Amino acid sequence: MPRVSTDQLAARRQHILDGARRCFAAYGYEGATVRRLEQSTGLSRGAIFHYFRDKDALFLALAEQDARRMADVVAEQGLVQVMRNLLASAHDGGADGSADLSWLGTRLEVSRRLRTDPDFREGWRTHSAELATATLGRLERQAAAGALRDDVPVPVLAQYLDLVLEGLVSHLAMGLPTDALDGVLDVVEQSVRALPGTGRTG
Repeated sequence: MPRVSTDQLAARRQHILDGARRCFAAYGYEGATVRRLEQSTGLSRGAIFHYFRDKDALFLALAEQDARRMADVVAEQGLVQVMRNLLASAHDGGADGSADLSWLGTRLEVSRRLRTDPDFREGWRTHSAELATATLGRLERQAAAGALRDDVPVPVLAQYLDLVLEGLVSHLAMGLPTDALDGVLDVVEQSVRALPGTGRTG
């Protein structure tokens, strides 16, 4: 029997994660039954759980992967861009299947489980630090370049943006209107920037 290469194993694992992401986004954690996971991935439960111990491990791996992708976007473009991607996902339902536009379903489910599942909350704490670290690092670089307001400490601005993110996720989870949210994110972005030539906001 030919050996399966490392690349093939990684591709199969990613295939499972991509299918699971669609399933969790459509049905939520509780509604993503093993049968639905099989249908979404096109694989048997044996194949799925060969790579992941159980459904909880599968969801956590998916959430971790999305958190790393978000952290990469934060490092290059900032946390507000993550919010814009989440908003875009709400507008079009992630119809194009891109990685960025698949974050919303996972993020909504993470937020729900953080409120209702103490074990998940404890396990997630270490993984959520990556996004916070990326946000703080980008803000510190912006501050050093004079692009950030200098009348508020950087850690306060980082916490402010994190709270805006959580508020946006809650808003989207409730299915409230999103028409004005692009403008709201413009205001949020402007609120942390320095005015040209002053180092301060107005």
